[in-house]
Order: sequence, then C-alpha cells, then structure tokens
Amino acid sequence: MENITKDTIIGDILDIAPETAPAFLNIGMHCLGCPASRNETLEQACAVHGVNSDELLSEINQRIADLKK
Repeated sequence: MENITKDTIIGDILDIAPETAPAFLNIGMHCLGCPASRNETLEQACAVHGVNSDELLSEINQRIADLKK
C-alpha cells in the first residue's frame, strides 16, 4: 500500500483505502464525492475545514495499518 502524506490527493486516498472515508466524514468532510474535493490534497482539505492535518494524517495511516493486520 502507498505511503499517505499531506500531499496525497483525497481521491487517491479513497481509491487506495476506501475504508478511510469515515475519518474524513467524522471531521465534517461530507463532500467526498465532489470532484473538487477529490482533487484536493489532504493538507488543502484540512485547511478548508479547519482541521489539523497532522492529526488526520495520523488517523488515516493508522486505519490503513490496521487493515494490514
């Protein structure tokens, strides 16, 4: 599985690991199907939604790591 960073595009994250969608939804990113949001980086989306990108990145990578178990 790819390494997710702040520069990873939201659409790519969801394509790589659709199981991460709840992490986005839990912080108010309910526009995951919108073409504009799918083309933002994780860092850009966090800035728009007033979310700490380091915390979301950590949660997403943890969800992906849990899938490997």
